[in-house]
Amino acid sequence: MSFFRFILYAIVPFLPIVCRGQSDVYEVTTGAIHFHSDAPQELIKATSKNLVGVIDASKRTFLFKISVASFAGFNSPLQKEHFNENYMESEIFPYASFSGKIIEEIDLTKDGDFNVRAKGKLSIHGVEHQRIIKCHVMCRSGTIMVQSDFTVLLADYNIKIPRIVSDKLSPEINVSINAILSSRPSS
Repeated sequence: MSFFRFILYAIVPFLPIVCRGQSDVYEVTTGAIHFHSDAPQELIKATSKNLVGVIDASKRTFLFKISVASFAGFNSPLQKEHFNENYMESEIFPYASFSGKIIEEIDLTKDGDFNVRAKGKLSIHGVEHQRIIKCHVMCRSGTIMVQSDFTVLLADYNIKIPRIVSDKLSPEINVSINAILSSRPSS
């Protein structure tokens, strides 16, 4: 088993959907996570296009994961450094992940648009919380497109904001996820 596949099956984050085709397992082929902090004195935005993940359509389970250090687009290199070293501690907690099960028992084997809820463990900064995240899914010819917007409270994940920068960093972070998954050929 390759390291990449091991990672996909071990721990992976944020949004799922099911669609059956040649295989019951779907892998992220293109995925991005974008976040922004809209504080009184500063708007911070960053994006990572390194989302990896799998969905097992027969079990309605999913695993998604992102490397915290892969986020780019900050206002300055120093801001990115503070993000990784002081807040996310990405050397200690290198990944954020979301794993769980799709709540709705809907048949996504046919093309269509669906609104579903993904229930699972969201792990950020070494802390796990049960979350239900709403997702919009479009299934087209064996390809799944997933979109979701949700918020993360920094305090829930033990990410501390020093008082001196409290006007520059929002305690609530807005997250957007877009992913395209394709069926993996049967082994």
